Amino acid sequence: MALTSHDPFANASSLFRALDSLAGRAGTTTAHPVAGMPMDAYRIGDNFVAHLDLPGVDPGSIEMSLEGTTLTISAERSVPQLEGAQWQVAERPFGSYTRQLVLGRSLDTDRLEASYHDGVLTVSIPVAEKAKARTITVTRADTPAAVQAHTIEGEQPAVES
Repeated sequence: MALTSHDPFANASSLFRALDSLAGRAGTTTAHPVAGMPMDAYRIGDNFVAHLDLPGVDPGSIEMSLEGTTLTISAERSVPQLEGAQWQVAERPFGSYTRQLVLGRSLDTDRLEASYHDGVLTVSIPVAEKAKARTITVTRADTPAAVQAHTIEGEQPAVES
């Protein structure tokens, strides 16, 4: 099973951090854009499981789409709008998260399941039946097996002279 991940905004996030550092805003008390979606992934039994940290996001903002073997996950954490509040510290990141996972063809993406609990999105994908390990029985033959000639449909078999 192969898994690769791609954060299309990783370069932008590091650029924002570099600009904050140059502008002397690093470590200030202003909210900043989010910087990624940390993930743990493993295989257990016949399932591939990934846990992605999404603390503080509205579960309704989580979107997942699958195109071919690419799973795209996006979510958003909004800045709280509190009437009359005078912010003293706003260090928590806000903004949009996006992460793409390129899944192996050995996974049964038709049975992909996802759940969100305590700030963690869990994605579970079973291994496809045809990709599971199996034992092949070898039979003993007293004579070599004859190989039958056959043709691809529509072609005539070659005639030997």
